[in-house]
Amino acid sequence: MTLSFWHILIMAVTVAAVIAAGLWAARSVRSAEGYSLSGRSAGVPLIAGSIAGSIVGGGATVGTAQLAYTAGLSAWWFTLGAGITFILMGLFYARRLRGTGLVTIPEFLASHYGVRAEEAASVISSIGTFFSIIASSLSGIQLIAALFHVPHLFAAGLLIVLVMGYTFFGGMKSAGIGGILKMGVLAVSLSIAGISAFLSLHAMPEADFSRLFADPAWMSLDGHSAEHAAATFLSMMVGVICTQTYVQAIFSAATPETAAAGCIAAALIVIPVGLPFIAIGMYMHAFEPDVLPILVLPTYLVEHEHVLIAGVALGGILLSLISSIGGLALGMGTMISHDIAGVVFRIRSDRKLLAITRFSVAVILLAAGAFALAHLESQVLFWNYLSMALRGGGIFLPMTAAIFWTGHIAPRWGLLSITVSTAAAVLSATVFPLPIDPVFVGLFLSALFLGIGWMKNK
Repeated sequence: MTLSFWHILIMAVTVAAVIAAGLWAARSVRSAEGYSLSGRSAGVPLIAGSIAGSIVGGGATVGTAQLAYTAGLSAWWFTLGAGITFILMGLFYARRLRGTGLVTIPEFLASHYGVRAEEAASVISSIGTFFSIIASSLSGIQLIAALFHVPHLFAAGLLIVLVMGYTFFGGMKSAGIGGILKMGVLAVSLSIAGISAFLSLHAMPEADFSRLFADPAWMSLDGHSAEHAAATFLSMMVGVICTQTYVQAIFSAATPETAAAGCIAAALIVIPVGLPFIAIGMYMHAFEPDVLPILVLPTYLVEHEHVLIAGVALGGILLSLISSIGGLALGMGTMISHDIAGVVFRIRSDRKLLAITRFSVAVILLAAGAFALAHLESQVLFWNYLSMALRGGGIFLPMTAAIFWTGHIAPRWGLLSITVSTAAAVLSATVFPLPIDPVFVGLFLSALFLGIGWMKNK
């Protein structure tokens, strides 16, 4: 796979234009609230752009094509599950969360279960978010290295520089504007590429198609296991609802109603996004079965699409990785500054909180780049699903109970629900494997402790 001069030029112009728009938006950011929450004045487009820009990263693009190349239609669960979850957030969660006037999920949990719960949730959410950053970093490093034939270390450094330019200076405002522009680029270019791949598959002789995709799992959302599909969706749902980046977009809304509408708009953007990548992945399985799976998407664009479409699409994919990494790092940095540094060291100065948030974002990007370099051969969606299960297994039910069942759980048991269930989910995924998915382990124990806490409180 070798890029022509025109590929590089079109891709560079696309990326530069979107980053320049984000830097232009950063001019008005002067405070921690402006950096993390856009001054709590965001409208529906900015909220939807922030959410979609963060979720549509390495997992939704490169990772979905990679999984579709080996598994078929079940690769859709990442964007389909995320979109359904955003609808649920818009209908049930957004108004209540925005009405609190807070900044982070751990702050919200602290108001119901105490400061210890805030500290525990900050650590758990930060680790889970870090795994998602690794997923997009893996995709970005592999993509840059393959496209420009540079060492992985150089690719990691360039990726970090691009992310810093995208979100470091403007925070949520840059992420929102960049997300809107990026989704527009992806919608046009990848829709054309995906339709082209689909039509090529449709035109194949029926005998060849049946031979290549003989296993019914290729055309099933369940894949090889309905239980695995259910666990995948559940991991996505609980993980997305408990992700600081997406809730932070809700907190940035001008009104609770705007927050809800922004979530619904993001869902309508995200749900269909995975389909073009699935068509491309299955096309490559049929016509180029020897490609390295993680390079399926860029290889298709460079070798099977017009240079203009390929250049714009490659720029959009690179932007999706940049925006996802930047948005997640911003959410993690906000938790570190407000829920860890702010609580432990009692920092209340807006200027100091802004500095800590920006410094945290820079350190997170460097650490994620180093971690991704050490795990270059791993599956992108593995890190995304592990991240979702870790974030949601112990936080989803306590957070939901605090929103819809306020005051019914004794704080001590809320804290135990957060910590013990998360530890059990992690252990079942690593040290003591069980025949059921770790997310079910975490949710079961979380519900058990909440039930005991309700009985004690009653």
